[in-house]
Order: sequence, then structure tokens, then C-alpha cells
Amino acid sequence: MSEYRHSEITQRIINAFYCVYNSLGFGFLENVYENALCIELLNEGFTVEQQRGIDVYYKNQIVGKYKADIVVDDIIVLELKAVEKHLKEHENQIINYLKATNIEVGLLLNFGMKPEVRRKIYENHMKQSKHV
Repeated sequence: MSEYRHSEITQRIINAFYCVYNSLGFGFLENVYENALCIELLNEGFTVEQQRGIDVYYKNQIVGKYKADIVVDDIIVLELKAVEKHLKEHENQIINYLKATNIEVGLLLNFGMKPEVRRKIYENHMKQSKHV
């Protein structure tokens, strides 16, 4: 796993996810898991930002706004779900966050009946300028 970008950090985040999941289990709203995961990540020494605004540009004009659930150390975006099973749309959502920012690594974390983790990459060399 060490060949992946930010693999050590993502593994620590995934461990924190499982710690929260094992403690709280399934059935809470996403914001409960978000708050608990932030506590766990802060205890691990990470810098976290909840509900970070992300602007989407088209020809130098803002055409949309997103809010990422959690950004860790300004290098990994987390999208949290609490659904029975994550959908392709959830994966597309995190890819769009990566496209709209300079962040290249994202984790989709589902606190569903069975915990699920998806790691997504969108490298900066694939991105067009945000303001073009």
C-alpha cells in the first residue's frame, strides 16, 4: 500500500473510521459520525476542517458550491455516508470535490450496516485551472 499517494495518512484515517464505527455502530445520522470522526482525527494529531466550502468555476465565474464533509491536513478530503450501500453517485461526488480543489486524494467512508471505504485519486496534472 505504500506506493499510493499519502498512504500512511489515509491508513491512519481509515483506522480512525473503524474506531468510530466499532464504537457507534450503524444507525446514526451522518453528522454524528462526522463529529465523532473529527474528535478521533484531532486526537491522532491531524488538522481537520469540517464542512469546507468548495467553489466550482467555469470561465472565471463561480457556477456552484459544495461543502466537503471533512478535509484532513489540507491534503485529503473525506466524504461520509450513512447509507445501506454506497452508490456510484457517491463516488462521483468525491471525484468532483477533487476536481474542484488542489487536493488529489479522497476517501469515501460509509457508516452503513457494513462499513465501506473507497479511495479516490484525481491528480493535479489532470485538472484544468479552476479559473479557466
